[in-house]
Amino acid sequence: MNVLEASVLGLVQGLTEFLPISSSAHLRIVGELIGSGDPGAAFTAIVQLGTESAVLLYFRKDIARIVAAWWRALLGRHGTDLRSRTGAPRHGSAGDHDALMGWFIILGSVPIVVLGLAFQDAIEETFRNLWLIAGTLAVFALVLGWADRVGAKRRTLEQLTPKHALYFGLAQALALVPGVSRSGGTITFGLLMGYTREAAARYSFLLAVPAVFGSGLFQLVKSYDELGTAGTPGGVATLVATVISFVVGYVVIIGFLKLVSTRSYWPFVWYRLALAAAVVVLLLVGVLEPLGSAA
Repeated sequence: MNVLEASVLGLVQGLTEFLPISSSAHLRIVGELIGSGDPGAAFTAIVQLGTESAVLLYFRKDIARIVAAWWRALLGRHGTDLRSRTGAPRHGSAGDHDALMGWFIILGSVPIVVLGLAFQDAIEETFRNLWLIAGTLAVFALVLGWADRVGAKRRTLEQLTPKHALYFGLAQALALVPGVSRSGGTITFGLLMGYTREAAARYSFLLAVPAVFGSGLFQLVKSYDELGTAGTPGGVATLVATVISFVVGYVVIIGFLKLVSTRSYWPFVWYRLALAAAVVVLLLVGVLEPLGSAA
């Protein structure tokens, strides 16, 4: 993979990470189409550090407030019993919602950590089959459209519960399969649980922070000595893609949150279905190979 190809993939990552259309599927497809081959799960995870850094920048005040409140509660500033240390309401008190949010994000991160480690080999190989990706793009497009149509869209993040936090986490874990979409999975489950479009989207961004940084840093350490060797993207190319994904991703966050406040998710549903159909056609005519080739 040369720097130009890496720049294209960084642009694709930045444009697609926060939209419910699966950035990992797009990197897999576009990488094959531009001739660089499958960039691989490691490259994908590392480049996502760029877009997730954009989340840190955009939500820096929210994240700092949540971390500070969580730490104060953990130290027993609200009391030394278990409920006080979590920030949960007690004795007529409203509790500390930011501290609770910190615990909810930790709870919601457990499924993707457990499943990511358990299915690591499948994630890096089997799940990257383009036939599977086409199927997940189509199936989860229909699920997203259904959820957007039937969801009550009344709950706010202040009404988040431990059970719902775990469900959000399970939805995020589905994104280990390219084509599902991290934001698409969490937003879909959020809508089905009655949360507003904006609430589901904002929580999707916050929930992704520990998962994406954990995965990206793990892959960076694991693959550091291999970057630039035969069959892998080079270190410079990976860095360029990561920086571009950060810049583009920050702009996309701003536009996406404004969009979902007033519009439905159906344009993304139709886009996913069209992309799935295009992938199937390209596979049938031999332009794309199901398992592709290493970058």
